Amino acid sequence: MSHIQRNSTVLQISPRVKLPLAEVELTGVRAQSAGGQAVNKVSSAIHLRFDIYASSLPAVYKERLFGLSDQRITKEGILIIKAQQHRTQERNRASALARLRELLQSVAVAPKKRIATRPTAGSRQRRLEAKSRRGRTKVLRHSWEE
Repeated sequence: MSHIQRNSTVLQISPRVKLPLAEVELTGVRAQSAGGQAVNKVSSAIHLRFDIYASSLPAVYKERLFGLSDQRITKEGILIIKAQQHRTQERNRASALARLRELLQSVAVAPKKRIATRPTAGSRQRRLEAKSRRGRTKVLRHSWEE
């Protein structure tokens, strides 16, 4: 959480990409927790809403975000993060922004392309031996009295 300054107006994603906090909607809501004296009075949880389509993120980031199978992203392209781990609204706000930042940083790095490799002769041999062993086991299970 050290990357987010208290009165900062941008969220630093990478050295080149910054997200203006004006694009992030933060709302105070009541935390879902066990009851206490102030459970129905204090809105300490934070509901973060981020419209991916309308954001100023690079197209590559948006594409990778939609490629994720993340249940926090709605069909309309809105990312919703609810932070309620902490007792104060300020710490939950920082936690929600940190989680948004982590998610955006995870799509900042391009996934490595898989280089197709061929199985070694030894692995092919072991595979065939295992197959014939399993086959023999199954043959021994049969009852030949028909």
